[in-house]
Amino acid sequence: MIPPNSYELFLADLKNRIQTARIKASLAVNQELILLYWQIGRDILERQEAEGWGSKVIAQLSKDLKREFPDMKGFSSRNLKYMRTFAEAWPELQIVQQLAAQIPWFHNCMLLEKVKAPDARRWYIQKTIEEGWSRNVLGMQIETDLYQRKGGAITNFERTLPKPQSDLARQMLKDPYSFEFLTISDEAAERELERGLVERIRDFLIELGKGFAFVGSQYHLDIGGEDFYLDLLFYHLELRCFIIIDLKMGDFKAEYSGKMNMYVSAVDDMLRKEGDNPTIGMVLCKSKNKTIAEYALRNVSTPIAVSTHKLPKNLQDSLPTPEQLEIEMEAAIQAIEERSSTPD
Repeated sequence: MIPPNSYELFLADLKNRIQTARIKASLAVNQELILLYWQIGRDILERQEAEGWGSKVIAQLSKDLKREFPDMKGFSSRNLKYMRTFAEAWPELQIVQQLAAQIPWFHNCMLLEKVKAPDARRWYIQKTIEEGWSRNVLGMQIETDLYQRKGGAITNFERTLPKPQSDLARQMLKDPYSFEFLTISDEAAERELERGLVERIRDFLIELGKGFAFVGSQYHLDIGGEDFYLDLLFYHLELRCFIIIDLKMGDFKAEYSGKMNMYVSAVDDMLRKEGDNPTIGMVLCKSKNKTIAEYALRNVSTPIAVSTHKLPKNLQDSLPTPEQLEIEMEAAIQAIEERSSTPD
């Protein structure tokens, strides 16, 4: 008889292998489908250019393919147009195989619609592959313009961290961080911001990016017999270091770097283990003066970054004023009266 522990390990191993095989099979099917779509799109482009076919041919092609393959989806006129646009956007088969075919078709359609620059499209595809973004997450990252925000924080990493750690750390950070998922306004207190981020920790971790593991909020440190509390403490699995985030609802002030320097030094002494890289501190403010932030970090010996956050717009600001409501009501009444006085 197989010992229970041995059987459980055997079963767990089989489950992992089956799951891996299913994922590989699913990816293989996805790749073959996308390559087929690319070939169809390329052929449509070539025929339209060589034989002068107009746009009506796509509607006819859709009808004929649906009749020939009634059990196969994907041959709508809209999807055939996506195929043509897809082939036009990625003219080289090798690039399609290496990048676009590695993500689902509707991810590609979203990128074709919302991202026009080829370099940005490539970057979003690579991040989707690396981080396993769903279509909703990819859409959110595009809407918040992650491509432009990456690596935008002001840091002293080049001087305080060895390569390639400094480059990896700098690319990991963003500016600004988008907290549109929160339901607080710009007038909220810092503890309210912190509480909102902790309550929506899943959304916060997605915004921070791959590799962040949440350690705690208001993390207690006893420094010289006095109590200090870190707003947010994380550990980054790829960088292999602790990351402290100090939340501010106002502009960056030079003295924030001194306080963060103390926090980073204390975490290095109290929490950092053998094999961990130097702790990184990030001051996250509503806004910053670039020159002041650069001077504040220039002679600091611990790795610190200064970035900003973007909160949801105040709902009150988006509501129409009484005067605007009155104007719109008058316009609506006038339109109704004009329609009723027009003969049939």
